[in-house]
Amino acid sequence: MKLHYLQHVPFEGPAAILEWAVERNWDRDATMLFESMELPDPDSFDMLVVMGGPMGVFDEEQYPWLAPEKEFLKKVIDSGRPVLGICLGAQLLANVLGAHVQKNIVKEIGWYPVSLTPPGWSSPVFKGIPATFDAFHWHGDMFRIPEGGLQTANSEACPNQAFTWNDRVVGLQFHLETTRESLESLVSNCADELRVESEYIQRPEEILAEGRDYTPMRQNLFQLLDNMAAMA
Repeated sequence: MKLHYLQHVPFEGPAAILEWAVERNWDRDATMLFESMELPDPDSFDMLVVMGGPMGVFDEEQYPWLAPEKEFLKKVIDSGRPVLGICLGAQLLANVLGAHVQKNIVKEIGWYPVSLTPPGWSSPVFKGIPATFDAFHWHGDMFRIPEGGLQTANSEACPNQAFTWNDRVVGLQFHLETTRESLESLVSNCADELRVESEYIQRPEEILAEGRDYTPMRQNLFQLLDNMAAMA
């Protein structure tokens, strides 16, 4: 089995997703869109992950790879392969499926709880994941739920935290893949966003507090990926 992932910026990679792939003996491959717009044949992999990034889904003039990426995502969705989008990746998937992407009421940056909705409780994608769990967040935009999709998670600051579409396309506004190392890289490269005073923007020292246990979030990530891999 083979996992392919799309990465939009050097400092926001798959982190713990690669740990899952190694433990499950999946081959791994990637397209670094900030370096190359050469996208693979959808038949060359079994599951796709679309990472996040600081750009928006409509910034095609500034990031010319966004338009071909959207065309590629449509092909992968049409192929029936499982696709996981994270943050920007989720917004791109929602956009390709015809849903609107908009500014959230507030930026949400830091560690905040996420709750599954009733459709999330019964979704095979979220099987084995707690009804409420902590996750890391870094977003200012929010997707709406595509027609035919299900809203599967929400939070106090963001009503649409996750969606599924035909159980094979999954969008997460939050970051289960975060590790201490990936978080340090994100804070280092996007520190300017943390200078804004807001109820839902934590300080760098709070985000990077020593002693935080990443294990429960990693377990939830692995469970979700296992659930999606069963559909591949």
